[in-house]
Amino acid sequence: MKSRLYRLGVLAAAAVVVSSCAWLPASYDDEKTYKVTLLHTNDHHGRFWPNRHGEYGLAARKTLIDQIRQEVAAEGGHVLLLSGGDINTGVPESDLQDAEPDFKGMERLGYDAMALGNHEFDNPLAVLRKQQTWVDFPFLSANIYDQQGKRLFPAHTTFNLNGLKVAVLGLTTEDTAKLGNPEYISEVDFRNPITEASQLVPQLKQQAQVVIAVTHMGHYPNAKHGINAPGDVSLARQVNGLDVIVGGHSQDPLFKPDKQNGTLILQAYEWGKYVGRADFEFTGGELTLTNYQLIPVNLTKKVKQGNKEERVLIGKAIAEDRELKAFLTPYQEKGQVELGKEVAKLDGKLEGDRHVVRFQPTNLGELVAKAQQEKMQADLAVMNSGGIRDSIEPGSVTYKDVLKVQPFGNLVAKVDLTGKELLDYLKVLAAKPTDSGAFAQFSGVHLLIKQGKLIKATIKGQSIDPAKTYRMALNSYIAAGGDGYPKLDNHPNYVNSGFVDAEVLSEYMSRHSPITVADYQSEKKIVRK
Repeated sequence: MKSRLYRLGVLAAAAVVVSSCAWLPASYDDEKTYKVTLLHTNDHHGRFWPNRHGEYGLAARKTLIDQIRQEVAAEGGHVLLLSGGDINTGVPESDLQDAEPDFKGMERLGYDAMALGNHEFDNPLAVLRKQQTWVDFPFLSANIYDQQGKRLFPAHTTFNLNGLKVAVLGLTTEDTAKLGNPEYISEVDFRNPITEASQLVPQLKQQAQVVIAVTHMGHYPNAKHGINAPGDVSLARQVNGLDVIVGGHSQDPLFKPDKQNGTLILQAYEWGKYVGRADFEFTGGELTLTNYQLIPVNLTKKVKQGNKEERVLIGKAIAEDRELKAFLTPYQEKGQVELGKEVAKLDGKLEGDRHVVRFQPTNLGELVAKAQQEKMQADLAVMNSGGIRDSIEPGSVTYKDVLKVQPFGNLVAKVDLTGKELLDYLKVLAAKPTDSGAFAQFSGVHLLIKQGKLIKATIKGQSIDPAKTYRMALNSYIAAGGDGYPKLDNHPNYVNSGFVDAEVLSEYMSRHSPITVADYQSEKKIVRK
């Protein structure tokens, strides 16, 4: 952790930047070379503890960061540690404790600032406010307002690194308005981050020699963001004056910075698998990148040794910090008995990887929808792919495995629709593009979709009759308009069951155990051409 003196300096900078920067030195030393090392992570998603292969985890991350700090300090340099957001949602041990081990662990690592991610709004705002009390660094976002037009969080902060002033601006994807839980964000206004940056960056350039944006907007090569809101490339191209963008949201490993309009864009994959390290020198008004790398945190890869596969380290082994490990252990142990109980047995993999489930129908997508369809005694069910967060491996399935698939705690609901209403709804879902959480998974219905248009829809072998009534199961998130789905929770026939989605999935799998994955062949039922 940083020294108390350094920490107080950071707090002073954060406090002053809103009102005045008069306390800062009038200018930097033009003859001096300042060395600044920027460390960054993003999309942590509850991974405070290493996985079963010993990969990542906050304790090993701390050892690595402490080593870099010592190395940089010995050379007379300074370190800033930033996060691109999405600390919440992803691992049951974290989710059940409101990410307390994650935020308190980050505090012990000495983070300087973080951007607010969309998953920071998976919980009520009161939970986010509680999380703020656990840390001594700011949650930044310039484009999040209340309905009265007041910013809910600091827009930026400034650090004084021995005379060199570095401003850090926070920005959050505008898509949070549709990705966040509608129940919790109805009073929050997520404005265009590029518009906000256009107004603020010129001001920050007057106050600091270096301007960094820490964002949760996504890296979309050549600004091709599709259905997603514009990301870091669009930001860099449209806003002059940004030296560096530290990003998140798209969870990309950028092993080389993407340079756009003179701005370097960085991103370090996800879960703390890597720590990004960018070494800069600032001399005579010029900022120069001297070194950049993504450092793996005990990551492994499979290699064949004869007839066997073994895991070998990608980089150097990093020991876990003992003190932090001891601090995190009680959090990891809490609830393990319940989480470790077997729910079902499985004869093959249920596919929920984001790079698959957001592009095509999968067996896990159908199984999740089928569980909700059966619970609601419905004719069909629909599930947004963004609500499926992990795969389930063959063998013994625990409640923890289920929670990793559905960590959001959404409620299962039903709605009775006329055939015409249902067809209109399915037409909207058929047009949802790939590579988005809005991509739909189904159960109980066969669909033929060509170029995003619904050509044919049948239930139990019969075409949907516009005059008949059909019951559809869905979760409360998409019923409220999440992921841009048509809003149905205001329909007169809508009923929220109150059953939590993970509980419904767990009960279904237990009831149908052992599960044969071949029974869930969505790719034969949902045909896209």
